[in-house]
Amino acid sequence: MDKSHKFKNTLERYIHYRGIDIVLHLKDGQVIELDKNRQMEDDVVIGNLAQGVVRIPLQDIQKADFYAA
Repeated sequence: MDKSHKFKNTLERYIHYRGIDIVLHLKDGQVIELDKNRQMEDDVVIGNLAQGVVRIPLQDIQKADFYAA
């Protein structure tokens, strides 16, 4: 299993756990903290932020941090 496939599987699993906080670090330097109302469709992470709904393609994510809430 390659790294990108393993990352996608791990991220998708944790997106469904509501007790986990997720912080995404994007390749352009942005840091996005996802709220509890998040989901994943195909290769896109969807989150609701104060600015509105954000759609983040997996290829734009450099790393993700997971924290127990």
